[in-house]
Amino acid sequence: MAPKLCPTPLSSLRISRHSIPAYNHIPNTSIQNKSLLHYHEAFPPLNLTASAIESHLTAVGVVEPQWRFSMYSTTHFHSTTHEVLCISQGKARLCFGGEENPERVEKEVVPGDVLILPAGVGHRLFQDLTDDFEMVGSYPTGYSWDMCYGKEGEEAEIRSIGKLPWFERDPIYGDEGPVLDI
Repeated sequence: MAPKLCPTPLSSLRISRHSIPAYNHIPNTSIQNKSLLHYHEAFPPLNLTASAIESHLTAVGVVEPQWRFSMYSTTHFHSTTHEVLCISQGKARLCFGGEENPERVEKEVVPGDVLILPAGVGHRLFQDLTDDFEMVGSYPTGYSWDMCYGKEGEEAEIRSIGKLPWFERDPIYGDEGPVLDI
């Protein structure tokens, strides 16, 4: 059984919020006006494993963990669901918004960080800094992810983003938390 994780207390949690305008055929945060959220070290490194993260997410019950992997090195976004990425090991540089977008956001992430990506936010791996970068990818219960690449012909998928409901509970903290404040 995975060790029980206790998230960083909300009063101590450092949060970054980023609004990224649409760029070419990547909608980013423009459709729902929900920010990309970065919970810095939401999980303390002691006893941090992918299994422990999955157990915590399952216990909170907002999202379903679906995979363990790095991040694709091609910019992509999801039109059918929001995404929660929990860093389980390694360090990486990630890009959000499209690598050619002058208003892109580049982040270095470390174990314990959590990223909340609204549907439509383009994202990709720039660099695995430790050669062992891994995340737990999760999606709201009942939703499946698709892959869009900011190409012509994805207009219907992009329009569908506006119909997606936002989180009613925080994926990490439950009844309170930063996802409820945007």
